[in-house]
Amino acid sequence: MASLSNASETSLLELIFTNVAWDDLGDASGLQPSGAAGSLYIGLHTADPGEAGTQATNEAAYSGYARVAVARSAAGFTVAADNVSNAAAVTFTVSADGPETLTHFSIGLESSGATEILVSAALTANLIVNIGITPAFAIGELDTTAA
Repeated sequence: MASLSNASETSLLELIFTNVAWDDLGDASGLQPSGAAGSLYIGLHTADPGEAGTQATNEAAYSGYARVAVARSAAGFTVAADNVSNAAAVTFTVSADGPETLTHFSIGLESSGATEILVSAALTANLIVNIGITPAFAIGELDTTAA
């Protein structure tokens, strides 16, 4: 089984999450970032959405829930080696009902719908959401690897 080198993993994550060029790939200017970086969207899940799942798979459904937009930049994400994490605190909307137990997060392409997941991982601890609870994650708390 082949795998990407550490340098390739880092370059790929930087291109996807922080919109940084992958130097020397292709011609001398490398694989260029997007002209307009845009955002990626963090979603919460009640179970593992799986590698074949979408952001709608097992997605949180508490009243008021919505995915959170995070800029494709160093202000939004931190990339170190084969690891990507949130570079700023991520705060979701307050719950108007419950309980709902959240176990996983995903980072995907759209603010709603059954859209592609780029990465997903388990939360460090399950989060039980009831009325008045605002799911929030400190810098680096939403953390996953590409390996």
